[in-house]
Amino acid sequence: MINSEKFTKRLQKVIDYYGESASSFAEKIGVQRSSISHILSGRNKPSLEFVLKVLSAFPEVELYWLLNGKGTFPKTTLEEKPTHPPIAQNYLKEDIKPKATHQKKIERIVIFYSDGSFENFEK
Repeated sequence: MINSEKFTKRLQKVIDYYGESASSFAEKIGVQRSSISHILSGRNKPSLEFVLKVLSAFPEVELYWLLNGKGTFPKTTLEEKPTHPPIAQNYLKEDIKPKATHQKKIERIVIFYSDGSFENFEK
């Protein structure tokens, strides 16, 4: 369940981070100004449609962070992350051969994080 008070603080942080007013933020995500005002005041809870509009207009906002405070804001961009985590890099090198008698090749490595997010690495 979303804690509305903490959600409004995170939403305000997003608005402040981008230097937006409530009106300009509402315009960018395609909702009425009153929707932003009602959510920030705690009068209304955000709808799924509202949350999806925020994520669509501001891709640096992580879903889990916005909803429950887990994760980071702004989210790490793909350029800042290594192509493969260090542990996976050793296994993806062509010169490493499996010990089995028949040749097996790693096709994909999936890393699951405690916040529910994951990364998928394919060769």
